[in-house]
Amino acid sequence: MKPLFVRLPAGEAELLDEAAVATGRSKRQLVSDAVREHLAATGDSLLVGHAALRENPGEVLTPGEAAALLRVDESALKAAAGRGELPGRQLAGEWRFSREALLAWLGGADAVVPPSAPARR
Repeated sequence: MKPLFVRLPAGEAELLDEAAVATGRSKRQLVSDAVREHLAATGDSLLVGHAALRENPGEVLTPGEAAALLRVDESALKAAAGRGELPGRQLAGEWRFSREALLAWLGGADAVVPPSAPARR
């Protein structure tokens, strides 16, 4: 291993953070894979283009994915869902969230809250 220290623009650094959360891989792994795939494979010539490091997000989110989407702590997200403040459902003891419902809630639209967890305002 060889240390590499770089400064990224804030937007690209956030994209790298989001990719790490979404994929469960370290930033080191993501950067190593990107270098190997987009630079090493080209031989002597530099490949110029756009690399998509983000996976398409699913419609049903785990608490970690929902917390990353809303940029909050996972335990705070679960507590808010348990109080009925966020649209979510428990399945077999595990919280699951609809991306569409969370974004609608965030945008101020009335979100559907499970009957077992009435909304508090």
